[in-house]
Amino acid sequence: MKLKILTITISASLLLGGCTKQTEPEAAEVDYKAQFEESDRKIGEFLDQLDNPNTPQEVKVKILCHDYPEVYKTQYMPALIKISPKPYTEEKLLSDLKSATDYYKDAFAIRCTQ
Repeated sequence: MKLKILTITISASLLLGGCTKQTEPEAAEVDYKAQFEESDRKIGEFLDQLDNPNTPQEVKVKILCHDYPEVYKTQYMPALIKISPKPYTEEKLLSDLKSATDYYKDAFAIRCTQ
């Protein structure tokens, strides 16, 4: 739940920050923003599925043990660090991921086999 609030806060700050006049953005910046928005959307869908009591346990296991960490580490984190490097570090974001996944793993009695 904390991650969902963090994600919404980050999205809002990026949208508000996008309203200021800026010089011509580099193509790579646009790619990182698009990557962040897409990965944020995917993570939101994962959280919605985890919060849905009708989601089968095997789907929750797949999300928590594979899909969510994969999208978070390979898409969300790199894009967020490029867009907002000062407040976010890899260590802090990995800690946030662990907190979020541990919460759901405990709630659903899920153990991931690495």
